[in-house]
Amino acid sequence: MIAILKSAAAAGLALAAVASAHAAPVAEEPPTAQEIAERASAAAYYQGADGKAAVSMEIEDSQGRTRRRAFTILRTDIGDEDNGEQRFYVLFSRPADVRDTAFMVWKHNDRDDDRWLYLPALDLVKRIAASDERTSFVGSHFFYEDVSGRGPSEDEHALAETTELYYVLDSTPKDPGAVEFARYRNYIHKETFIPVQTEYFDAAGEVYRTYRATRVETIEGKPTVVASEIADARIGGKTTLSYTSVDYDIGLPEDIYTERYLRTPPRRHLR
Repeated sequence: MIAILKSAAAAGLALAAVASAHAAPVAEEPPTAQEIAERASAAAYYQGADGKAAVSMEIEDSQGRTRRRAFTILRTDIGDEDNGEQRFYVLFSRPADVRDTAFMVWKHNDRDDDRWLYLPALDLVKRIAASDERTSFVGSHFFYEDVSGRGPSEDEHALAETTELYYVLDSTPKDPGAVEFARYRNYIHKETFIPVQTEYFDAAGEVYRTYRATRVETIEGKPTVVASEIADARIGGKTTLSYTSVDYDIGLPEDIYTERYLRTPPRRHLR
């Protein structure tokens, strides 16, 4: 198991070992910035035709106080296209006050994603508006959009730097009014295309939010982020995620991603 990594550079060194069996063929021409963004999105969110993981979340506030949550996430690709349509289903199991809370995403590549949140205490299914996708996901430093990922077609991409380990990509939103950041910078591992660090900049050019992949393992032949964290300087603190029981290509049926299963979870597929 790869030890917990403390920086993007360390992440790249660990990924170099992971990538030895996954190195892409040498291309005649280097990839364009758009191609790098698309391959990074595919590596982060489209491994296998579907997948499942148990996730532990720890939320640390600016005073060092922590809260913990546990959930299972299911994901299915619709069709064979990388960066195409997807479905996500999240069911919380701990603590007691969020148990059986469910979150579902229909990810689209040509329009805003559809998102629903089921609150069992109220027996209420709530639609998450597109304007709320970059707000806190269940009180954490992650956003609703982070669960399913930001589509590579939503931004303009430019290659800022190429290092021994990384493609360093600067991305600017095509619709600045829909997001709170001015741009973000991604450090993308050259062999696996796993994004190992993302820095979000405000209008003044200051980094205020940072994502890091802190541990990567090879699971079923696929380089997989199994621990990550995100910190936000505006509110302080950070949220960490740890993934266990990761499994790919398990044959999840598409019909579990419907409102019916928000209220009645598909527990056979969640075990």
